[in-house]
Amino acid sequence: MGILDAAMTTANKITLVRILMIPAFVLMAIYYGESIKRGAPLEWQRYSAIVIFLAAAASDGLDGYIARRYNQKSALGVILDPIADKGLLLSGIITLSITNWSHVDLQYGQFPTWFPVLVISRDAVILIGSAVLHILNGHVRVRPAWTGKVATVLQMTAIAWVMLQFRFIPLIYVVAAAGFFTFVSGVVYVTDGFRQLGAHGHTNPKPNDSLR
Repeated sequence: MGILDAAMTTANKITLVRILMIPAFVLMAIYYGESIKRGAPLEWQRYSAIVIFLAAAASDGLDGYIARRYNQKSALGVILDPIADKGLLLSGIITLSITNWSHVDLQYGQFPTWFPVLVISRDAVILIGSAVLHILNGHVRVRPAWTGKVATVLQMTAIAWVMLQFRFIPLIYVVAAAGFFTFVSGVVYVTDGFRQLGAHGHTNPKPNDSLR
């Protein structure tokens, strides 16, 4: 219990609460989509989903500040924080691709199917690639690329576009921009992964390893 108590810092507790907010957001988002299908939108469900999502997103900065300010960085936090961040982002993208949030114009209420497929595929490639690098090299150096940061911002913007029902720019343009940078960032990370493999001599097989 002593180790568990030491690991459960205030920052980590906030991160856990953020993780627990994810199913609450998904539930409200799906319920609102169902109310639109019935032709009787329940706006309180949309507002609830938005508030939950915003609170979860804001808590990301809060737990990070507390961890730095009060020296509460921990191994558990290193694991939980990216799970919470990626879980919130993916839950928003996936949920808003399987349910429609617009009762005025369907083109503004739902993501095209290719968008979540692209985002999930890129993250899966990065995850598998990191595992392979760890096995072959013994360590992984993940260098945050500006394209990845832009992709994350645009993905969040796309989610906000649907939830807040913005219409001054077509949703498909925002999604296309997010999809473009998501793809490019994936290429950048994969290229960096091959570079790390090459630096350790894994990309060029030895002569005696060639097929006979």
